[in-house]
Amino acid sequence: MKRATHVLGTEVMQYLGPCLSFLGLPEYSASVEAARAVIVAAPYDGTTTFRSGTREGPRAILAASRELECYEEDTGTEPYRHGIATLGELRVTAASPRDMVERVRAVAAALFKAEKIPVLLGGEHLMSLGMIRAACEHFGPLTVLHLDAHPDLRESYQETSFSNACVMRHVLNMADVVQVGLRSMTREEHDLIRHKRIPAFFAEPVIRDSNAVSQIVDALGPWVYVTIDLDVLDPSIMPAVGTPEPGGLGWYDLMSVIRAVTAQRRVVGFDVMELCPIPGMVAPDFLAARLVHKILAHIFVDKV
Repeated sequence: MKRATHVLGTEVMQYLGPCLSFLGLPEYSASVEAARAVIVAAPYDGTTTFRSGTREGPRAILAASRELECYEEDTGTEPYRHGIATLGELRVTAASPRDMVERVRAVAAALFKAEKIPVLLGGEHLMSLGMIRAACEHFGPLTVLHLDAHPDLRESYQETSFSNACVMRHVLNMADVVQVGLRSMTREEHDLIRHKRIPAFFAEPVIRDSNAVSQIVDALGPWVYVTIDLDVLDPSIMPAVGTPEPGGLGWYDLMSVIRAVTAQRRVVGFDVMELCPIPGMVAPDFLAARLVHKILAHIFVDKV
């Protein structure tokens, strides 16, 4: 932690507490100072709209990651050799949703400044807003690739705009957005997508159309932040989410998108959000951990 404080500063480190390390890596092999990627856990679900429990998601992902093989077979690499540090768990205490977003932004901003690739584990999707704000402040114009069953474009929900149902409405004011995997929305969200001409790829065409992945990549700018709500996946393989929707991408559908994007664009950071662990069912936790590992492997190998 002393080295992390040296890199990021005491103001940022005050927001963080201890947590399990990704892959169970010892600190000496994954210090923040030496790492290319730095993982932050955000155990917050203060604005969850249906099933609560995503605050337990980061711990479940980190616990499952300790059982993964360090070798990643798609790339033929061991990603940890590039340096993967786990910074810590954001302290929630009595912070408001707005305060939590700002804490995420401050941590991510320090990581971008230190030339790291930040990775956020959630936790509810609203926390991604802090990561995206920091990315836009650091890199300027970029594209947010939003993989989700829902567009999250409501102007407000339950009398607040600081809700996971509104996160991408905020993002529209700072970045281009490409949405993938949609299959449930309000009439207002549908109309906004059409009015703003937001590139939106519904789940079924992504699964059935062999040209869909190339169309998704073509819609992206050269610099990309990737935000993943795990309900983008079919509930048959990812039931552990707050708001599951029938249908959705399969594992290989999602990986086809990830492989193409990392190969052809520069991914500056990403998050994996909305895991809502189900007691006695560990497969979703392992899926989420494996997803993080694979994305890192492809980012490290595919340098754009």
